Amino acid sequence: MKLWTIGHGVGIAWDALRGNRTRALLTTSGIVVGVATVMAMASVIVGVRRAVTEELLAAGPDNFTVERFDLSSVRMDAFGEGKSPWAGVPAVSLREAGLLERLPSVRSATPNASGTTILRFGRTTAAGLHVEGAGADWPDYRPGTLVWGRNFLGAEVQRSGTVVVLSEGLAKEIFGRAEPTVPEVSLGGITFRVVGVYRETGNVFADETARWMVTPYTTAIKHLDADQGWLEVRVVPEAGVSRMRAMSDVTASLRAARGLRSAQPNNFTLTTHDAMQALFDDTTRMFFGVMMALSSLGLVVGGVGVAAIMTISVTERTREIGVRKALGATRREILWQFLVESVTVTLVGGAAGVVLAGGGAFLLARLTPVPAAVPLWSVLAGLGVSAACGLVFGIAPAHRAARMDPVEALRHA
Repeated sequence: MKLWTIGHGVGIAWDALRGNRTRALLTTSGIVVGVATVMAMASVIVGVRRAVTEELLAAGPDNFTVERFDLSSVRMDAFGEGKSPWAGVPAVSLREAGLLERLPSVRSATPNASGTTILRFGRTTAAGLHVEGAGADWPDYRPGTLVWGRNFLGAEVQRSGTVVVLSEGLAKEIFGRAEPTVPEVSLGGITFRVVGVYRETGNVFADETARWMVTPYTTAIKHLDADQGWLEVRVVPEAGVSRMRAMSDVTASLRAARGLRSAQPNNFTLTTHDAMQALFDDTTRMFFGVMMALSSLGLVVGGVGVAAIMTISVTERTREIGVRKALGATRREILWQFLVESVTVTLVGGAAGVVLAGGGAFLLARLTPVPAAVPLWSVLAGLGVSAACGLVFGIAPAHRAARMDPVEALRHA
């Protein structure tokens, strides 16, 4: 096919769009919405995934967690006869955490027990706050910096000291600034001394408004009713020791402590950052699939509009088609001309969707903590889907034009 034929078809389609802007806007609106939705979701997911990956790497790619049960494997149909799938599975104990701490391949094995509490300071009350009971080396798993004060000490963990480190967002909410005016607050009716204020980094979800606190795990269990049933142990391998070796030693130690025979499966779970990343990818993949299905409705609506406008265009240009055939144009050339017009219309809508999604991603990244970024593959996919939509929905009108009888077409008023 000659290049001038393609250019001629694009020119005719562009003139038609400019000549009837209202009809063109209605025709391409579905394409614009469909492409913009897909690209917007892709930009958010890609940006958040990059942030999550950076956070996991910052928290130590070789670190892993010992947990009672792999909650990511639970399905909605797993609660048969009212029993939870972890029924009968023993919780990880503080004694077992101590055993892991003494392994030569382990640098630290920090128990972690979480819960919720109420914080009171003067006339200010903050309810439903997340409190994390951890060891003194908890920053190994939550990278950031102390903007005021210090972390609690190992000795304070040993004696269940009533000390707490607040997130920067919570400190600003309570004291009006990051530096406490009076470093004492009430947690669960007990006076705690605020020893530090922490700013978490590398986490898209941990902006300065995040409300959480960290206290020694012994204190959280003793005074704040932290749930020991879901106590976990965060393990950091010794320097120069591979994660696989540390996990193997931890597994052997726990199996021996629980008296498991060789044929019995583990009744505990080791969770790595890779598994957390895979869980995040699976979740976002499902979400992206749902959004793709919803956005396809916009593409279908846009495609129907394209088919309608191309059918009208064929009817309006019946005499032109007759003249072209009388001058020697083949069916293939007529078919190609109208397909090029149809694809041009949808590509214009796709390009508008790309620009709209790109602008939205830029504003989202500038105005919120979400690091939205438009990946190149989503731009190419958006334009490719737009072109495919033009081909699919333009084939019927183009085929009708190509099969017109030239004599009958010339008689058309």
